[in-house]
Amino acid sequence: MTNQWLTMSMGDLGRGIGAGDIDPLALTETFLDAIKTHEFTDRIYARLTESRALAEAAAASKRAASGHRVGILDGVPISWKDLFDTAGVVTEAGSALLKDRVPTQDAAVLRNATAQGLICLGKTHMSELAFSGLGLNPVTATSPCVNDLEAVSGGSSSGAATAVAFGLAAGSVGSDTGGSVRIPAAWNDLVGLKTSGGRLSSDGTVPLAPRFDTIGPLCRTVEDTALLLAALEGGPAPDLRGASLKGVRLLVLENGLTDARDQPKAGFDSALGRLMDAGCIVKRAHLPIVDEALTMSGVLFTTEAYATWYDKIEAQPDLMFAEIRDRFRAGGQYTGVEFVRAWQRLDDIRKEYNAAVAGFDAVVLPTAPIMPPNVERLMTDHAYYIEENLMALRNTRIGNLMGSSGLTLPTGLPSTGILLQGAPMAEAQLLRLGAAAEAVLA
Repeated sequence: MTNQWLTMSMGDLGRGIGAGDIDPLALTETFLDAIKTHEFTDRIYARLTESRALAEAAAASKRAASGHRVGILDGVPISWKDLFDTAGVVTEAGSALLKDRVPTQDAAVLRNATAQGLICLGKTHMSELAFSGLGLNPVTATSPCVNDLEAVSGGSSSGAATAVAFGLAAGSVGSDTGGSVRIPAAWNDLVGLKTSGGRLSSDGTVPLAPRFDTIGPLCRTVEDTALLLAALEGGPAPDLRGASLKGVRLLVLENGLTDARDQPKAGFDSALGRLMDAGCIVKRAHLPIVDEALTMSGVLFTTEAYATWYDKIEAQPDLMFAEIRDRFRAGGQYTGVEFVRAWQRLDDIRKEYNAAVAGFDAVVLPTAPIMPPNVERLMTDHAYYIEENLMALRNTRIGNLMGSSGLTLPTGLPSTGILLQGAPMAEAQLLRLGAAAEAVLA
């Protein structure tokens, strides 16, 4: 039975604890044992927090035995991307620039999750300073894709996704600045939620580009995603009961299909067909303002990222993976005037975009227009690295530029996902739509 625990949903594990069928301490020990013996552990986990996990699990066991559980996820073990501060435990954000950095307190979202009884198993590997959609990190470790062990798992929340996909955590928490939750979720057949900016507190989170940084769960199911979102913000979970696709209006954003490769396109087309069969009404449009916004990505994302990390990078540039370092430095080519003007224009584009999609329940597109690229080729072919990184982030970045909420769901074709993009702060509605879609796509 304990082996089954490794692949059960968070919701089912929580219900099992509530029914007295699963002991949180035994559950946590099962995950820790699996982590310690797994062949890819060193490529998935940067470090375990075993003592903390066992202490938290023992407390959860006592609450369960006395009938005083604090919520449905009380006693469920999860992992955390290594940019969330953990008190007294090294947090390095995948970079030698932050080697041996030890925070004095937990990140706000970790404090909230701990208050809801979630167990902290450890910290997962990631792209260096979160500045890549691929998950390739020769400085620390590169997590393998669950469907192709020679390929990257997607970034920057690479270990967060693979911890769940390989059965080494019941759920994970990552961050998303340009696609860093949704890409690894899609490539490892998970559900991933990009929350709206400001929905979850970034206090105690290592930043990349603060105006675009968001936090989100990577899980096996939409229900788990909704429950984990609630734990992270310390509020009630969205009600997913009775969700239906009848009459749901979807806008296919054809910008996201441009140059999409065969497998992602096939996964998207298959999923879209099933959603239409279930009652969705689909329209298609290419929005030129989206293309315009994408052309401003360099000045918007890279300038802020380089400004955020300039001192650290230029003090010890040789410690960095060259591809990541050079991408940061590209932010230095823009003037302050260009940066401000780009933000002024993006503010207008967001208004135009929101008006254009206001009549739809969600905008849909392939989560990533490419499949997970090969690790060896990424390490030896500079042009390939640049092309694949930009293409990996192309579709998801639209949501960050527009300030949207976003949910990726597996399509049934390995390492492809369909992205549902909702309005800002509309996570509850988006998750209800995702629950209905999941029932059709599963």
